[in-house]
Amino acid sequence: QVHLVESGGGLVQPGGSLRLSCTASGINFRLYTMNWYRQAVGKQRELVASITSDSSRNYTDSVKGRFTISRDNVRNRVFLEMNSLKPENAATFYCNVRARRSSFWGRGTQVTISG
Repeated sequence: QVHLVESGGGLVQPGGSLRLSCTASGINFRLYTMNWYRQAVGKQRELVASITSDSSRNYTDSVKGRFTISRDNVRNRVFLEMNSLKPENAATFYCNVRARRSSFWGRGTQVTISG
């Protein structure tokens, strides 16, 4: 059974940084592209960043230069380093993997930007 658990969200001031983490189990982690999505209140869930099995990275335009996705294939973790956070970046962030003809999601970690 595929299981994804996110952590690292919280409250941060504008301009601040957070590092999100997602731990995966139930898959041969190193073989899969891992994704980070976000969903703001009242908006659709959108893809923020992806990292392939060979660590090629893609980002949505609005986060390029501020967010960095990375992975640790030993500990089965994917990270999202977020810098220069803006109020509009507030959202619940979800880890995602497409495996076994299905799409799997974590429960999300909330990022709040205030102050």
